Amino acid sequence: MKISTKGRYGLTIMMALAKKHGEGPISLKSIAKDHELSEHYLEQLVGPLRNAGLVKSVRGAYGGYTLTRDPETITAGDIIRVLEGPITPVEIMDDEEPAKRDLWIKIRDAVKEVLDSTTLEELASYSGGDEDQKSYMFYI
Repeated sequence: MKISTKGRYGLTIMMALAKKHGEGPISLKSIAKDHELSEHYLEQLVGPLRNAGLVKSVRGAYGGYTLTRDPETITAGDIIRVLEGPITPVEIMDDEEPAKRDLWIKIRDAVKEVLDSTTLEELASYSGGDEDQKSYMFYI
């Protein structure tokens, strides 16, 4: 499964809103500037997120967007499904060998599990995680 820029930038919008959750509306202009993205493109992405009930718009001079729910109740899967559609990394064919069909189902379920168990709160508060990855210096 390949996540397009729609999914990537949609997560960026949602993470930015999660980081400022409870502080009032955040403008797309500020998100675009902070992440060096096209404001016009972000405007196209926020529509489906609003229609799905994940964000709401606030009009006015100090308007922008806010999350409709707490970040710990929104998952990466919620966001990706809105912007990318159903999570199907491999098309499962009816006439496929059972062993391969079961493998594709396991892959699909594993991807869904990761996306559905990762909350927006976790993404927004992520601090690096380099403690799990050791870097090695090789000398020749």
